[in-house]
Amino acid sequence: MNGFRKSHPAVDFLITFLQGRVQRARSGELDRGASAVEWVIISAVVVAIVGVVAAIINAALSTGATKVGNCIAGANQSGTCK
Repeated sequence: MNGFRKSHPAVDFLITFLQGRVQRARSGELDRGASAVEWVIISAVVVAIVGVVAAIINAALSTGATKVGNCIAGANQSGTCK
């Protein structure tokens, strides 16, 4: 080989992405603060939604586990579970 080294596409993308971020940071855009606040609000809403869904799933699993436990405990007595 003559010393020519091939670059990986992921490395090329990372370099290009970081160069763009540096140029944007140096440009002194005035709306960067507002954009950051928007991202914080969006993130908070997403976290809240995930928390609510997790609580609902946890409650459903807990109820189902209790029903199964009661069914197993009473299996010798009635023979059927509801």
